[in-house]
Amino acid sequence: MNKSITSIAIHGGAGTIPRGSLTAEKEKMYLEALRVALEAGNVILKSGGSSLDAVCRAVMELENCPLFNAGRGSVFTHDGKIEMDASIMDGSNLDAGAIAACTGIQNPVLLARLVMEKTDHVLLVGEGANRFAEEMNIPRWPDEYFHTEFRWKQLESIRHTGNTMLDHQEKEKKFGTVGAVALDQFGNLAAATSTGGMTNKKYGRIGDSPIIGAGTYANNSSCAISCTGSGEYFIKCSAAFQVHAAMKYGGLSLEEACHQVVHKELVAMGGDGGLIAIDSSGNICMPFNTEGMYRASIDVDGKMEVLIYS
Repeated sequence: MNKSITSIAIHGGAGTIPRGSLTAEKEKMYLEALRVALEAGNVILKSGGSSLDAVCRAVMELENCPLFNAGRGSVFTHDGKIEMDASIMDGSNLDAGAIAACTGIQNPVLLARLVMEKTDHVLLVGEGANRFAEEMNIPRWPDEYFHTEFRWKQLESIRHTGNTMLDHQEKEKKFGTVGAVALDQFGNLAAATSTGGMTNKKYGRIGDSPIIGAGTYANNSSCAISCTGSGEYFIKCSAAFQVHAAMKYGGLSLEEACHQVVHKELVAMGGDGGLIAIDSSGNICMPFNTEGMYRASIDVDGKMEVLIYS
């Protein structure tokens, strides 16, 4: 491994994002927010930091931005609450941490990392995750911090129907999840994912984002993955782990493995969305089977891409 090799990729959700639905001003806001988060993670890599620190920092930036359905911009449940999920995984030792249905936490990805580093567990949910946050002295933020009028109107538009909404408005269908994957100079991979879930979700619904192997996976022997899409389908086919398995046991390249999962396995089941992936050589793949995916990357040559559409 060339010690100078690093690469990073991030996403802010995939889905049906018609070009006409984004004004030039709003598109510029999304692209700038992606660039800021990407560079925040890349600065850590370029200064000799770990891939774990890089993905955590990048996801925190996205959680702090109300444009994305994670952290501050999370959608509302049927009861008008905000319940957040997140996960993180270290490819060097397969350590992982996750939280689900937590409330009042500014940066859920940080809490997921503390689960990984400070407990013997992988996943904490609901009130247990909140109590753990208190023990770790993570401050609780008031409801007002998370309240965005756009998200509230989304809930109001379908609250009476009993349907859920995957972060879309009118004909726009955007799967609101954020994530990051990275390779550091030591050859270590890491992945992190964070989400506010579905608008109008009930019954404590949890999607793929906090489930290791479904929405997030990292293993130095293959790749690091963060997914975004119709979570139930990603859970059913263990999407993130499938990419790893296709590489490690099937001998496929990163691009081949990602294509198989996103364009074949998911499509055959009726699932849509996408993922971002990095392999142990720093190759990046960001496939999606929807109209667009908010995504950005910096490859091993330092080339930056910030994109929404194909």
